[in-house]
Amino acid sequence: MAWNQPSGGQNPWGRRSGQGGGNLDERLKSWQRKLESLLRPGGGKGGGEGGSLLLIAVLIAAGLWLFSGFYQITAAERGVIQRFGRLVDVRPPGVGWRLPWPMETVTKVNVASVNSADFKSRVLTSDVFLVDLLFSVQYQYADPVKKLFSVFDPEATLNEVSESAIREIVGRSTLDEVLVGNTRPEITRRTKELIQRTLDNYDSGITVTTVNLKDVQVPDAVIPSQRDANKAQADKERFILEAEAYANSIIPVAQGSAKRMQQDAEAYKAQVVALAQGEAARFSQLEAAYEQAPQVTRQRLYIDTVEDVLARAHKVLIDTRAGGNLIYLPIDKLLEKGAATSEQSGEPATGATGTPPDSVTVEARSRGER
Repeated sequence: MAWNQPSGGQNPWGRRSGQGGGNLDERLKSWQRKLESLLRPGGGKGGGEGGSLLLIAVLIAAGLWLFSGFYQITAAERGVIQRFGRLVDVRPPGVGWRLPWPMETVTKVNVASVNSADFKSRVLTSDVFLVDLLFSVQYQYADPVKKLFSVFDPEATLNEVSESAIREIVGRSTLDEVLVGNTRPEITRRTKELIQRTLDNYDSGITVTTVNLKDVQVPDAVIPSQRDANKAQADKERFILEAEAYANSIIPVAQGSAKRMQQDAEAYKAQVVALAQGEAARFSQLEAAYEQAPQVTRQRLYIDTVEDVLARAHKVLIDTRAGGNLIYLPIDKLLEKGAATSEQSGEPATGATGTPPDSVTVEARSRGER
């Protein structure tokens, strides 16, 4: 009998026809009994209708499951498709479909947005100074596959690589290079290159766009030592300048002295060569004269030699061959005294005509007698 026939029979919803709605508990119990009859194939009255409803529910669930395979990827993202955990494909932006979960999954990776990470580190410079650095690194995930599968934790890897790179670069720089503003771009450039090179070796798929050195501070505990070091550096520069100034004043003098000595040596060389050449020429002339008149030349050489020797001797020779009395006068002493007097007065000595004051040759062959 159908549930809506006017026989007053029980309808499938647990109430008699024409009867008003019962309370809430009765309705819940009625729905529970109906659900049990639907889940039990062929059981109870109305089993055919329960099977139809179950089929409809299954079809709806299957449709919803298939519909869950649709996805949408924005312009800044890339979709990585995995089938039971294995990489299958990388999908471009747009709407697509993949096998629903748990067969395939899609992971969206943003490859256009720029991420930023800030770091604070205490670093030792090459001239043994401690500095507190505050810097930031901007980066992008250029390769979604490498980002998901090459590195376990890309953010932690980037943090460790960035701190290691800034320590290495600043550790090779002096405090002045870190503090002075015009040298910081070079430090950040070298740091960026080192970070990118290390991340490429890790095959991380991260591209570093910018490295900014925001702030550099000296710890309070090392400020007195830094002042002493700065004073020592200033003294070093001052001593270097003084040494350079002293060198600049000494080197020209030494070069001038060396030049003068070289010129004196060259003049002495020229003098010696000229004298030697003159002696050689004189000897050649004497040889030629000796060949023409040997006796005369021999006598002339003897006279010149005796004259040269006696010119340096403290002797007074008086010719007394004419005979007679001779009164000896200390002529040599008188000549020496006269020479000393002349030197004091600045005038030439009397009687010093072509011979030194300490040597006199007197010939008195005809005036030796009195």
